Amino acid sequence: MSLLSAPVDAVPMGRLQLSDLPRLARRHPLVITGGGLLALLIILALAAPLYAGDPVNMDPFNRLQPASAEMWFGSDNLGRDVFARTIFGARISLMVGLLSAASAAMAGLLIGIIAGFSRSFDNIVMRVMDGLMSIPTILLAIALISLTGPGIGILVVAIAIPETPAVARLVRSVVLGVRERPYVEAALCGGARLPKVLWRHILPSTVPALMVQGATVCASAILTEAGLSFLGVGVPPEIPSWGNMIANSRLYLALAPMTIFAPG
Repeated sequence: MSLLSAPVDAVPMGRLQLSDLPRLARRHPLVITGGGLLALLIILALAAPLYAGDPVNMDPFNRLQPASAEMWFGSDNLGRDVFARTIFGARISLMVGLLSAASAAMAGLLIGIIAGFSRSFDNIVMRVMDGLMSIPTILLAIALISLTGPGIGILVVAIAIPETPAVARLVRSVVLGVRERPYVEAALCGGARLPKVLWRHILPSTVPALMVQGATVCASAILTEAGLSFLGVGVPPEIPSWGNMIANSRLYLALAPMTIFAPG
């Protein structure tokens, strides 16, 4: 039986097995190390209410105190626990980063797949993506936030929109390469519907590149959120975040350096 006459289900596809993880760990130790540190940070952030203090409780009589048994990183200019604010700020930064990365990945995946299969759609939408990529991320995010007002929800959208074009272009390039492969042409010639071909053959091919790009977008989103919060247009001031902490403590670097070093 030739490849062209083979049914769609007969075309072999690679699968990542659980037994492959030790081999991948040996071949990519930096990836495993980075993933482990990220997982540890996520666990610490999620479990913050169990061991960290109150991040918003103010004690004016204990302003800018050094590290102690009660406050591991000392206190800020309002007497708040820097360690608690750093851990709770990690929850906000990670949440904004992960949600922004997921939103950009989903939108970019949809745009990239459609652009890879539709020439007319490709010509129009990719020019729009090029235009968005020419605008600095923080500048575009500030413009979007200024139209709607601050808030975590709009912050996620404002960060995800500038990050979407890079994901869309990456997915489009993968789709353009995969759509010419024999097993995809065989599936289409065999009468398989386009949605099934996209789901079974095109989408799995985009996952590795999408995971790498998603990690990059997540890191960029965390830095963008910190920058926007530092400028006062990101997370509301009453919510602890790394950017807010640096902005509030920048004048006290010499007196209490941990107020800057901990969130930075």
